[in-house]
Amino acid sequence: MAKRTFLLIETAVSKVHETVSALKQIEGVKSVERVTGPYDVIAVLEGEDLIAVGELEARIAKLIPHISRSVTCTSLSWPCENAIPSLVLRK
Repeated sequence: MAKRTFLLIETAVSKVHETVSALKQIEGVKSVERVTGPYDVIAVLEGEDLIAVGELEARIAKLIPHISRSVTCTSLSWPCENAIPSLVLRK
């Protein structure tokens, strides 16, 4: 099952546009949004597993010099259609 993480990014001063543009070009980055608050950008990353997502994050850190700090939040949700059969209630 694919893993999804949210990458909360602080950029160098006046480099938000360049950071967003660069992120949109990277495979595995599913969406990128400029936001207000303590972070400048939130990117949604997806990979086959946590190792793939970690490698994607490392690639982003190397490719985009304008990122001054980032925090990763891994999604814990899972689709209901993948529920374990023994947990499904039956009449």
